[in-house]
Amino acid sequence: MSAIDDVLEVDQMNAPDTAKKTAREWIDVNLERLTDWHTDIWELAEPAWREYDSAAWYVERLRAEGFDVEAGSGGMPTAFSARWSNGSGPTLLTYAEYDAVPGNCQAAATTETPRDGLSRFAPGHTDPHSVLGISTLAGLLATKHTMQAHGIPGTLKYTGEPAEKMHGSKVVHGLRGYYDDVDAIVSFHPFYMLPLCNTARWDTQCGAYYSKVYSFLCDHPETWQISADPHSPIPASHSAARAPGANAALVQMYSASRIMQDAMLPSAGGWSLSDAILSDGQATADNLPARVARIQFSWRTPDIEMAERVLEVLDRNARNAAEMAHCSLEERWIARSRPGLTNHTLAEALYENLAEVGAPAYGPEAIATARQIQRSLGIEPMERPFLEETELLISPQDAEAALRAHMPAWQQNWTSDDYVEMTHYAPTVRFYVARPALRPDAGRGAYPPWVMNALGGIPETTGPTIVVAGKTVAGTFLDLFTRPEVLDRAKAEFHERRGADPMPALLPADFEPPIDMPWPEYRTNGSARRW
Repeated sequence: MSAIDDVLEVDQMNAPDTAKKTAREWIDVNLERLTDWHTDIWELAEPAWREYDSAAWYVERLRAEGFDVEAGSGGMPTAFSARWSNGSGPTLLTYAEYDAVPGNCQAAATTETPRDGLSRFAPGHTDPHSVLGISTLAGLLATKHTMQAHGIPGTLKYTGEPAEKMHGSKVVHGLRGYYDDVDAIVSFHPFYMLPLCNTARWDTQCGAYYSKVYSFLCDHPETWQISADPHSPIPASHSAARAPGANAALVQMYSASRIMQDAMLPSAGGWSLSDAILSDGQATADNLPARVARIQFSWRTPDIEMAERVLEVLDRNARNAAEMAHCSLEERWIARSRPGLTNHTLAEALYENLAEVGAPAYGPEAIATARQIQRSLGIEPMERPFLEETELLISPQDAEAALRAHMPAWQQNWTSDDYVEMTHYAPTVRFYVARPALRPDAGRGAYPPWVMNALGGIPETTGPTIVVAGKTVAGTFLDLFTRPEVLDRAKAEFHERRGADPMPALLPADFEPPIDMPWPEYRTNGSARRW
């Protein structure tokens, strides 16, 4: 081998490290711009299926960065699919989420207060998905910059995933084929529960999630009974007995389902049942039966069989409640997600990059902000106010062991998130980087929810999450582009796991996203927004 060949071999060996250095430098140089972008999305704070301005922001930004973008992908007005190619090579995907949660409006401040001009019951970012999206966007754009600078071939794909709180878009994108051409997927979420902090999931992926709206319709109240007053010219007059109506059906179903909750499944396994009452078509307080009432039930279970048992109970309760209240019943699926498939190859590759970057580190400004919050709550400011785990790494294997210590041996999955749908289309890794969270004060219990919401909107406290997550995404992508043996192993593992435990999609291929339901939304009047 000649001296020139020796130099070329060394260059090839160092190429991934050199490329990663370029990507990390891009994020450092652009950090102020990234945190400004985060503030844009955080302030918009639009709820599920109504993220019009947030989706438009991403579409405009991605087009400005040279991506081809399909707005409204999959028939979802607030979704998108973006693509950029640098020649023949693998196609790698990551994504943005940007839905906020009604009733959680909080300013980026050190005291409890809503954002300017809004009710405290308006939406706010809680997890926060604003950080999720800007972190993956940072990794995406840093990777693109590096591919151009170093001549690395391949394709980047970036999807906008609305309504994650309802597991809304990923099942639709999957059914419509948006993941079919993808070789690997990197899924990120800011940390929100221990031990999944600054790590990647190993064996225990998220489980099943079902969500369904039951609509009770009282379209023929006049047929409830003949008027008790034969002298009245008005059939079923105001003074006669009236049909119970839709509200009665809703209350009946809600009460029966909550009373039966403990009888649906064993009190183990980390399952949960949530409800929401949707508002539309209600008359004011007149002496008329309610024409329509809608209730949404969502349930998380470790496996599909358990989810189906809950479904049987709810369906039966809904039918009986409708009949009792003289209503017809309409049922509408909102989401139906499968448990996830793991990929050890990708988890190891990603964690290597996370370990190279290191855990988030909070600087003097972030520490001063955290201490001010503690003072506002009457807590003596701490020398190290942030939760210890937020500044530490934990390997996927150690996180798995800590997680399994609190779970029944039979349970294979825990909690829910709709990234699980992606795991059935391509090798997928799910990783977490700490969001800012404060160290608890002994004897006081948890901080009020507004504290974490506020910390999620302050640039000095969110910046470390964006930096670490963005660099980790970019490093993992660059490894997959430049080390084909890693991607080959990940794909082989994916096909083996999917073949060993095939789980077909739980909704039909022509499933329509429930964008037409009466979800909470902002009303816009010129430049003013009101809840």
